[in-house]
Amino acid sequence: MDGHFSDYLLIGAGMAGLACATELSRNGASVTVLDKGRGPGGRMATRRVEIGAASIGFDHGAQYFTVRDPAFRHAVAEWEAAGVAARWPVAGEDAWVGTPGMNAPIRAMAETLDVRWGVRAERLNREDGRWRVDTGSGALTAARVLVAVPAEQAAVLLAEVAPDLAALAAGVKSAPCWAAMAAFSHPLPIAADTLRSESGPLSWAARNSAKPGRSGAETWVIHASPERSHELLGAAKEDAARALLADFFAAFGIAPAAPLHCDAHRWLYALPGAIGGEGAHFDPALGIGVAGDWLRAPRVEAAWLSGRALAERVVP
Repeated sequence: MDGHFSDYLLIGAGMAGLACATELSRNGASVTVLDKGRGPGGRMATRRVEIGAASIGFDHGAQYFTVRDPAFRHAVAEWEAAGVAARWPVAGEDAWVGTPGMNAPIRAMAETLDVRWGVRAERLNREDGRWRVDTGSGALTAARVLVAVPAEQAAVLLAEVAPDLAALAAGVKSAPCWAAMAAFSHPLPIAADTLRSESGPLSWAARNSAKPGRSGAETWVIHASPERSHELLGAAKEDAARALLADFFAAFGIAPAAPLHCDAHRWLYALPGAIGGEGAHFDPALGIGVAGDWLRAPRVEAAWLSGRALAERVVP
């Protein structure tokens, strides 16, 4: 990997990072994107598991997204035309999901870009007017570096090289969220496909198998409230899964049913306390910038708008 040079090196291949990279590429720049994850998704992740002879998907991160901004609406229309997004009226009049999984729009965006999965940016260094990014598998250089990761991670990465941006990120605190994923051999006696709660141990539950483009076994994704997630913060995922499943049955008032599969995932930086404002920041003297939903609002659309805003700030 040593010796690779790009106009822009973008750290983070979530919605903000890929929106930024897409816009820069459209303007003719060479862009390399790094992401520590094994594949597309970030907080729009879809996890696939094998149950018997079937492959089952769980949208265990963001459950849907809404569309308000005209520019984002245009992007979503393109995703719909490509078959990677569809409306989901059950969640609201203007609710959309990726199809056949929430990560489908991310995957479609990444396919048009140079994205290196499973590569963690470990250290940034400014050398001779260029940026050097050290990773576990070598180093890359770029004229400019753009960081689109959760605020807490950005604060650590930028601390030595861009203290003002690091301080901005350090001022954001994110709430965690435990997510449980459960599959059952038969439909549960629950009429509604979603549960949204402002109180109690759960904030959300959805019949994942009822979303557009899904099929197969009865599957549910269960999100703990921030308070419940804090209670279970240090729990093993098996214990968290059992606790959330019990909360789920209690919330719907039905008898517990043995799942075919039950797992859990802890989103440590699930809901950023967004600082709002400009939506993106770029230091032209250093050639370094930041984007993310934490700079605007904790929504998928906000992440996309932040990434686009950063691209507009750095394009000459």
